[in-house]
Amino acid sequence: MATYYNHPYYPVHMEKLGYRKDIDWVEFEIMTPREVPERALRVQEMVLKRSKLRVVQGTKRQYLAHARGLFEVVNEAYKDLYGVVELTDEQVEAYVKQYFGFINTDYVKIIVDENDKVVACGLAMPSLSRVLRKTRGRLLPFGFIRLLHALKHPKQIDFLLVAVLPEYQARGLTALLMTGITTNAIRNKIRSAETNPEMETNTQVQAIWKHYEARQHKRRRCYLKDL
Repeated sequence: MATYYNHPYYPVHMEKLGYRKDIDWVEFEIMTPREVPERALRVQEMVLKRSKLRVVQGTKRQYLAHARGLFEVVNEAYKDLYGVVELTDEQVEAYVKQYFGFINTDYVKIIVDENDKVVACGLAMPSLSRVLRKTRGRLLPFGFIRLLHALKHPKQIDFLLVAVLPEYQARGLTALLMTGITTNAIRNKIRSAETNPEMETNTQVQAIWKHYEARQHKRRRCYLKDL
């Protein structure tokens, strides 16, 4: 739902016009494991204890209170990535209104420090792709019923983003976020998850998927032509 699609002839057409690859993004489908390894759960507790951090728990309203801090982390963590432009306050406000009404707190993990500042976050949501195809994107007359059912009883979830402040990277927080989301996915009998596009050079994130049954099934390409 959140990404692009094109017919197979598009890349061929671009290359015939003299465009060449600049960079690729890849996406993965990840099957939900039967259980989270006990070692991963022990590491999770150890990381939190050593770093004096905690995972936000509670109602959707309590998560919403950290929404702005979540996007501050995204801006800081993503600022040096290819093609990234910092989100404005207006955009942050729009994304909060657009997405946080649909969030399921089982698939949102926010880590804060001892001063309640957001230092890392992982955000996933029930996948709406299949239901939107079935309803052809129409909410009426009965599309909204299928949409509500998909939100409450998803079979697949979409990973929207994972972000960690630079000073907290390489401390195991990304794996910690994934462990929390995976635990809830197992409990809720989610069959699989799909990532958002991630740069093919982002080996740090892709290393996580090696611990799952995963396949790289989609690719997005930016083309470049010198004029």
